[in-house]
Amino acid sequence: MTQRERWSSKTIFIFAAVGSAVGLGNVWRFPYLAGKYGGGAFLIPYIIMLFVMGVPLLIMEFAIGQKMQLGAVGAFKKIKRKLAGIGIASVLCGFVVVSYYAVVMAWSLLYMFFSFRLSWGADTKSFFFNQVLHLSSGAGNPGYIAIPIIFALVAVWLMVYFSIWKGVKSVGKVVMITMPLPIILLLILLIRGITLPGAGEGIIFYLKPDFSALLDLAVWRAAASQIFFTLSLAFGIMIAYASYQHEASDISKSAIITALLNSAISIVAGLAVFSTLGYMAVKSGIPIKELAASSGPSLAFIVFPKALSLMPLAPLFAVLFFIMLITLAIDSAFSLVEAASTVLCDNYPHLRKEDISFYVCAAGFTCGIIFTSFAGLYYLDITDHFITNYGLVAAGLLEIWAVVDFYGAEKLRGYINEVSDIKIGKYWSIAISYIIPALLLVLLTTGIVSDIKKPYGNYPQGAIFCFGWLVLILVFTASFLFSRFASKTNDGKINR
Repeated sequence: MTQRERWSSKTIFIFAAVGSAVGLGNVWRFPYLAGKYGGGAFLIPYIIMLFVMGVPLLIMEFAIGQKMQLGAVGAFKKIKRKLAGIGIASVLCGFVVVSYYAVVMAWSLLYMFFSFRLSWGADTKSFFFNQVLHLSSGAGNPGYIAIPIIFALVAVWLMVYFSIWKGVKSVGKVVMITMPLPIILLLILLIRGITLPGAGEGIIFYLKPDFSALLDLAVWRAAASQIFFTLSLAFGIMIAYASYQHEASDISKSAIITALLNSAISIVAGLAVFSTLGYMAVKSGIPIKELAASSGPSLAFIVFPKALSLMPLAPLFAVLFFIMLITLAIDSAFSLVEAASTVLCDNYPHLRKEDISFYVCAAGFTCGIIFTSFAGLYYLDITDHFITNYGLVAAGLLEIWAVVDFYGAEKLRGYINEVSDIKIGKYWSIAISYIIPALLLVLLTTGIVSDIKKPYGNYPQGAIFCFGWLVLILVFTASFLFSRFASKTNDGKINR
């Protein structure tokens, strides 16, 4: 039996988990949601959902990985053979995400070089859409491959590969740099932002509470959604990372530290973003509310470059901003790859870790090529919407079902308390068994109803089917077939 790899220390494990959780969503999704849904009042449902849903689920995933000493597929297979497909669903969802997430990193890499000369000029929107993406007229017109993006994508995947090629040994060394570095850069940008004229107005807009928003169900849905996705839940990542912990390692403390650090970084990112937007509002005359309406790529590649251009020492802070985006994203990217690599290593221990990592990275690069096309932004948007709103939520529900109905929530709680300094009470079992599944079902059903009433993004039905529903069908068909195959095997052996 091969000795399983171990993290070199508890600190490295926490760094890796926090690095996976903290990603682009902390910078461009959380501030947007806070600005949109009641400012400081949004923090109330956000913090409630953090402790009602986020921490309990993170504890569950850490516990399953550490107890079973296997990645997502092997862990659920060890609970019951027919549940192996649940792990496949989680890992495949994560693999789809990393295939387009790496493309966003490629944009960031290009923009880092553009920053030296502020190449985007005065019209940042036209530069991003026309000169970088070569965006086509619609999802039905794929056009060609954007050559600079494909070369940047190769560079991104090389960075990912050499971060994980030797498993937790190389990951442990990389996260010592890539976890603290973006936080340091974020603090530098925050200090610079709050010293600019108009920063106060931006921060007030960000934090001023509108308590009437708490009566809006959409606010609570948004908070639950953000917590679920920002903690890398249902990707198979946290299960894989925890499987490299010793079976007697503390679980609940690690989960609480990871969740709190992730949320603290989100709040600080909001301060950095809105202080800068406040300055831009003063300089450009555009209301903060209008600037704050941008999220995702629009915020990072259109609004923020414009704001950075208005700053003194603009090239320096622009370079720092895009280095921050790249280092934020790379931990999340290679954690998604590591989740898949762990599954393959568990099942094919005779293969070298370096080879498995290469195969996964090569497959991720190949699948991501479609997102470098002239219509890539449309395809990315559709795929992200369906995988994150339906695929991951469904995978999360299946994980909970496996733990509650087949392993036993109370049995798992007993193991958690046996190895943890912070003991969890009966509430955890109630939350896992009833409260969290109800919340995830609300997220799932309301999303489906909304998309039935109005096609997402008003995209053509063909594009929605190919990059949305078909991707989900393939992921869950693969997981179902794998479960059927696994349930027919009678040896019950688990490779370690």
